[in-house]
Amino acid sequence: MNPVVNPPALLVLDVQEGFDDPYWGKRNNLEAEENILQLLTEWRRRKWPVIYSQHLSLLPQSPLYYKNKNGTKFKAMIRPKADEKVFQKNVNSAFIGTELETYLRDQQIKSVIITGLSTQHCVSTTTRMSGNFGFDTFLIEDAIAAFELTDHKGIKRSADDVQTINLPLCIKNLRPL
Repeated sequence: MNPVVNPPALLVLDVQEGFDDPYWGKRNNLEAEENILQLLTEWRRRKWPVIYSQHLSLLPQSPLYYKNKNGTKFKAMIRPKADEKVFQKNVNSAFIGTELETYLRDQQIKSVIITGLSTQHCVSTTTRMSGNFGFDTFLIEDAIAAFELTDHKGIKRSADDVQTINLPLCIKNLRPL
């Protein structure tokens, strides 16, 4: 078997303990972490690049607040290995304020497979930016999850609705316009 010259990178976005906090509300796709683990296992077996983002919020009320060591820890089943790259951020894109784009280009990575938490935050923004930067971008629907939210009119939207609304925005923008 010939090695893949430029294998795709697996991006694992913000799979952190703080997303288990009731602060976020109800969540869909409770199997997301198991599905991410399946992908992660295959990427590691193939020795393909695995890249993580870790959200370190600047907001003290956030379960992902950078001083909250429990909330910012990666979930046990998804923890990075020593040779896997981690980009820390405090906004809703793994590209903003990090060297992710430079790293991908330096490693000659042309394709990214996106997984993680949560769809309406880092997942959607990172997916759109990845496409805008010209990377072949693939979003794995069953390896992401969304949380319920209350919209600007005060209407509570279910996590499934949030996921349904966000996915077309991500998919439409996988490539630059």
